[in-house]
Amino acid sequence: MKKIEAVIKPFKMDDVREALSNIGVTGMTVTEVKGFGRQKGHTELYRGAEYVVDFLPKVKLELIVTQEQLENCIDAITQAARTGKIGDGKIFVTDVEKVVRIRTGETDNAAI
Repeated sequence: MKKIEAVIKPFKMDDVREALSNIGVTGMTVTEVKGFGRQKGHTELYRGAEYVVDFLPKVKLELIVTQEQLENCIDAITQAARTGKIGDGKIFVTDVEKVVRIRTGETDNAAI
């Protein structure tokens, strides 16, 4: 099993969710986060005063998938989240040793 963590632009969330749903992903966790990479923030003007926005709003998706679903999920996220501009985000993949569904006690693939 693999854990996919994807950090994307907030306005792309619905597109990514729909793309993942279309390939059979049944659940995910979504968190609103702030951060920066090469984008490095930007300057804004508010009531005549200029200020720097260092951390930009992003959305972090977390989902657990089987090895067989991994490449399809990565492709779906990449295609749905891509704008072609800096700051589109990143995808991180890590191994998951065990999954337990609390309600039923099911483990591993049955718990996904």
